Amino acid sequence: MTDLNAPNTAKAGAPGAPGAPASLAARLNQAQPYALGLFRIVVGLLFACHGASSLFGVLGVSATPAGTWPSWYAAVVQLGAGVLVLAGLGTRSAAFLASGSMAYAYFKVHQPESLLPIQNGGESAAMFCWAFALLVFTGPGALALDRLFGAGETTDAEAREERGTPVAA
Repeated sequence: MTDLNAPNTAKAGAPGAPGAPASLAARLNQAQPYALGLFRIVVGLLFACHGASSLFGVLGVSATPAGTWPSWYAAVVQLGAGVLVLAGLGTRSAAFLASGSMAYAYFKVHQPESLLPIQNGGESAAMFCWAFALLVFTGPGALALDRLFGAGETTDAEAREERGTPVAA
C-alpha cells in the first residue's frame, strides 16, 4: 500500500516526473476551485430557494406580504443575492450583502430569544452568514460567469503562475 502523502521519489528525484504518482495534497489542490465552485452553487441555490419561497409562497411556505419589514426585504435580498452567487456573477459583493443580511437576521430576530442557535432557531441564519462570509474571502471558484465574461479576479497563485514565479505547495 502506498502513502499518498509521501514525497515524490521519481527517477533522479524530479518531482512531477512522468509516471510519478501525484500526492493526495496536490490532487486536492487541483480540485479546490471546482469544490469551491460547487459549494458556491449549492449555497446560492439554497439561499435563492429560501427567498423565492418567502416571496412567492412556493415550496410549502406562505408568501410574505409585500413591503413587510424586515421579512419581505430579506426575501428580496435572499432571492437576488442567491441567484447572483449561484451564477457566480459579482460573487464577492453579493455574498457580502447576503452575509450581512443573515447576521442582521440572527442578531435581530433569533438571538434575543436565546443565546445559542440551536435554542433560538437561528441555525440557518448563522450557517448562511458564515458560508457567505467565506465566499467573500475566497471568491467564486470555478464555473463562475464572472470568469466567462472576463470579470473574474485571478487568485494570487494564478497571477504567480502567469508570471512564471514558482507556486509554493
